[in-house]
Order: sequence, then C-alpha cells, then structure tokens
Amino acid sequence: MIRKIILLLFFAYSLFAYDATVEIVKKLDTLPKIAVQDASDATEDIGLRKKFFKILVGDLRVSAHFRPLGDYLQSSYEGSISENFLNKKNVDLILRFRLKSQDNLLIANVKLINASSGEVKNETNYKMQNRRRFPFLAHRIIVGINDLIGAPSIKWMEQFVIFSKYTGKRTSQIVVSDYTLSFQKTIVKGGLNIFPKWADKLQDAFYYTSYNGYLPTLYKVDLNNGQRKKIISAKGMLVCSDVSEDGEKLLLTMAPNDQADIYLYDLRYKQLERITKYSGIDVNGNFVDNDKKVIFISDRLGYPNIFSKTFGSSGIEQMVYHGKNNNSVSALDNYIVYSSREKRSEFGGNVFNLYLISTKTDYIRQLTANGKNLYPRFAQDKDTILFIKHFKNQSSLGVIRLNANKSFLFPLKVGKIQSIDW
Repeated sequence: MIRKIILLLFFAYSLFAYDATVEIVKKLDTLPKIAVQDASDATEDIGLRKKFFKILVGDLRVSAHFRPLGDYLQSSYEGSISENFLNKKNVDLILRFRLKSQDNLLIANVKLINASSGEVKNETNYKMQNRRRFPFLAHRIIVGINDLIGAPSIKWMEQFVIFSKYTGKRTSQIVVSDYTLSFQKTIVKGGLNIFPKWADKLQDAFYYTSYNGYLPTLYKVDLNNGQRKKIISAKGMLVCSDVSEDGEKLLLTMAPNDQADIYLYDLRYKQLERITKYSGIDVNGNFVDNDKKVIFISDRLGYPNIFSKTFGSSGIEQMVYHGKNNNSVSALDNYIVYSSREKRSEFGGNVFNLYLISTKTDYIRQLTANGKNLYPRFAQDKDTILFIKHFKNQSSLGVIRLNANKSFLFPLKVGKIQSIDW
C-alpha cells in the first residue's frame, strides 16, 4: 500500500515539475498519512518534547509529501503500536522519536514504522551539539524521513535564514534563524543594520550594510570566529543584493551621485565597475544565466519594472510585462519571482502580490492574494520560495511550496522584518 502511495507521489511530480509556472490543481488524498509518537522518558523536559513534536508535524505538513496526524501521541520506544486508534485514523506510517539530554548535547532516536504491520522500516540516531538549536535537529529528521520514502528533496529545511528586523527608530538587528523562526540568534545589534546577504552556500559568512558611521558601510561577518571585515563604504546608498556562484564578486546598489545604479565589485582585486548608467533608479541586481547576466529593478518606463543586461554589453531587455510597480525580484535558473503592487482592492490599499514567470514561457502565475508580500527568495530546489509578509500589523516569514500549491506563514513575535536571505 505504502509503495503504491509513493509511486503516485512520483507520478504527480513527474507531471508538473517541468514548469513551476503552470497552475497545479491536484488532490493530496494519495499522500501517506503519518502519526508522530513521543517515546521520550518521563524525566525529559515535557515542554521541549512538545515543541519538538510540533516542529516535526509542521515540517511534515510543509513538505507537502505527507498528511501528518496532529494528535500528540505518546509511546514507549520499544512498545507496540496503538493499533485500534491508528487503524481508525487510517494511518500508514508512524514516526516515533525519543529525546535524551546529555549536558548540552541533544540526542534523538528515531524509528519509521509501517503502521499496518508494525515493521520498523528504519531506525536512525541523531545528535545536536547545541541544545538551543533543537529545531534544526527536527528539520534534519524530517529531511531524512522524506528521503527514505523517495520523495523530492526538502533539504532546504536545514538551511539557515538570515534577516534584518526593525526594533525601534533607526534601530535594527541581524538575526540568524531556521525557516520557522523557532530558533533565533542575534548576530549584529546596535544602530541601523540592514540588508544581510549570505556570502556563500556554506552559510558561514554574510554581508550587511551598517548605517552607523559617517558613510554607509558594507561589512562581511565570519560566523565561525565572529570577526567583522570592512568591504567598502560609499555615500548615499549601499546594498549588497547578490553574490556570484564562486563568491568572488558582489552586485551592489550604490548612489554616489544621488541616482542609484548597479555596480559589480570584484573582491579579489577590490575593483568596482558600474554596470548600469541610467539617470533614474536601478536597484536590486541579481545574477542569472551562470553569472553572465544581471536582472534588476528600474524606473526607466516611468514605473518600477524588471530588466536584464548581459555583462559586457550595452543592451537592456525588459523581462516582465505585467504590473506597474514591480519592486523586488529573485531569480534561479530560468525562473523569476517578483513582487508587484496591485490596484486598490477589497483588501485595501498597498497590496503587494508575488508572481512567478519562466523565461521559457509566457505564462504568469500569481502566488499570493493579500497583504504586503515582499522580498521573495528561491530555495536551491526551485520548488520553494521564502518571502516577507506584512498583514494586519504583523510581520511573518512565508514559505510557498510551488508543486503543492500551498503556502505557510511563520509570524515574528517582536519587531518587523526588513529583508531576508537564505
């Protein structure tokens, strides 16, 4: 039975994965139903156990590859399954975990069990050195379970998110978190610190702009040793919007003469090259086509829209023909996701929705419906987009799962998110 479910899952993805801009309408009734059981000893912190359970269930739901049962169930680690209850719930799989604390070390023993036969399909032990990072331990477990059934990768769940949040007037912090905001660690504080950008895929260093001195200054912070290194200063405006694949070049938005333009900064030779030379505003550059081209936001049509330019050429190409105020953009391979300001609607003014396009088709897919949806960022698998949502005075991280046609919100309890990267 489970094998048939997995085959159906594969079939659904093979039908729709060829172009994420295609609208997907599919029923999820064929996905395996899974129950999560807490088999930890009674001496373990019940608060931690329930938080861990909640994240596991949430990850299963966000993966879009399972139908998790929300009931908090307890069991002994070696005990038999509660057949009567689980049969009534038509459960296919059981994820049983046992947490153990040893000083600052957190250990999780995990079993994946066939609910109909009671057979243990897999047993794995996980460890986390820093107990505060238990959400990442939960994410790692679900990534492993997902791999076991052969579903498309959700490795992105283990990525760090970095964001800037406003905490007061001209005051903001740089924070590293998981995608659910369950784990948060403040890295930079004091003054105005904005626009963080990961320096590489290892996520062991990042860039950010400080507005705390005489001139806006771009810094690089090494997370391994905490050292901060000055990269460049400039008057007016200074933002690092993207980093090349090899980590050697930065795309910067700078405005030394009042009008913002896109610049390319070579870290090896400390050379700055102006890429756009427009009398208006060019901002938010992103590398595309294996770092051979840049896409950016410009007001050269009289309103913000998305354009591209090949490095070394003078030609500018319009990329989007929908919307009159397209103000943030991200790209991965042949996909572009952008935020567009809508006309006044039933939701009130200042509605910004996200749209997805492919450079290989003319199709446009709307991804959000209300609120201010800003600063979209692709995961590495092209099926997942992270974004900022401001709605009813609350700031949240949003996650869109394209193939499942689902979105999830994770609210920030204190402060307002300014910008993100992952």
